[in-house]
Amino acid sequence: MNIGSKNKKRVVLPSRPDPPTVDQILEDIDRATPNDPVFSILEKTGQDSHRPSDSDVDLQFQQCQQYLELNERLQESRGRLLRQREELRVAGEQLQSDMAEVNGQTL
Repeated sequence: MNIGSKNKKRVVLPSRPDPPTVDQILEDIDRATPNDPVFSILEKTGQDSHRPSDSDVDLQFQQCQQYLELNERLQESRGRLLRQREELRVAGEQLQSDMAEVNGQTL
């Protein structure tokens, strides 16, 4: 046992604040000045400092929807593969049993 470990006081961290709401985020963006560091970083990286256009939002929505559909199909495929694997395991055991029975018979 380490004697020094008894003397350490446990630090209690404050609880994490709630994340801002969408309205609070939009309010922050609207109140930001054009020389806000975030906007200058976006300009340097070639991103637009304005809100995304409807076509951008539509494209992102479609991409998210495609991702969710693909993820669902993958989950279904995983379940199907697990069932097929179990069926193959059972069939393999039955084949081994049948082969042992045939090998045990005199021809």
